[in-house]
Amino acid sequence: MATEVQIQAPFITLGQLLKEESIIATGGQAKWFLRENTVLVNEEPDDRRGRKLYPGDVIAVPSGERFVINGTGASTD
Repeated sequence: MATEVQIQAPFITLGQLLKEESIIATGGQAKWFLRENTVLVNEEPDDRRGRKLYPGDVIAVPSGERFVINGTGASTD
């Protein structure tokens, strides 16, 4: 079962998700983590820490954890 990740902004980056879910300790570790581990975004490998994740996206990390982005998608305009 996937963990739902609530966001208030229209998107969250892959690096931010990894940090918020305590997969990495700091945002600076995202680059190295993604270089050494295969992370799937919507069942496709992605190693871009700045990859924008929107509600409905599914992320799978090597530990077997899965996350589903869920949120209001509220605009900050």
